[in-house]
Amino acid sequence: MPSDPIILAFDTSAAHCAAALLGGDQFVATRVEQMTRGQAERLMPLLEELLAEADCTWQDLSAIGVGIGPGNFTGIRISVSAARGLVLGLGIPAVGVSGFDALADGAEDAVPAIRAPRDQVYVAPAGHAPALIPLDQAESLGPLIFNDDAELQVRGIAHVTRQRWQSNDGPPAPLYVRAADAAPSKDLPPVLLDE
Repeated sequence: MPSDPIILAFDTSAAHCAAALLGGDQFVATRVEQMTRGQAERLMPLLEELLAEADCTWQDLSAIGVGIGPGNFTGIRISVSAARGLVLGLGIPAVGVSGFDALADGAEDAVPAIRAPRDQVYVAPAGHAPALIPLDQAESLGPLIFNDDAELQVRGIAHVTRQRWQSNDGPPAPLYVRAADAAPSKDLPPVLLDE
């Protein structure tokens, strides 16, 4: 196992379950599984498999890096909740890394863009707040780098975590650019019977 710090990074903000283990300045192991559902059930076993593959234990970790979005509302909650639980149990810091920062890690002069439904993208051009805009409007911002490669994204999360883990400013929090779009149920509530 390479020298400290040992960073475990993971992300479920899109249709994947992705994790990477960064030891020192080398990636020891990475794992990406494409999935549209089931990240909550798969994340912890995937992390345990990754650690076992690298002959590493939970106690060897220096910090956790977690993708905080933007992206799938439920997926973001899964990762952030898992990270918060792990750091409470392990007593190590967690660093929340936005998809923008993860993509920018390896990009030169490109605007990080995270795909969203209905031909829209989340963007955060330098000096501006994150926004959800139509894809054709985003293309006018210059060259875009998309989150299409989950392994590249989770490796970016690990790199950014390695840079920030000792100056941690609290537990990770989801980055929601827009409110959840779930509609209330149209089903009638059950009838309560009085005795």
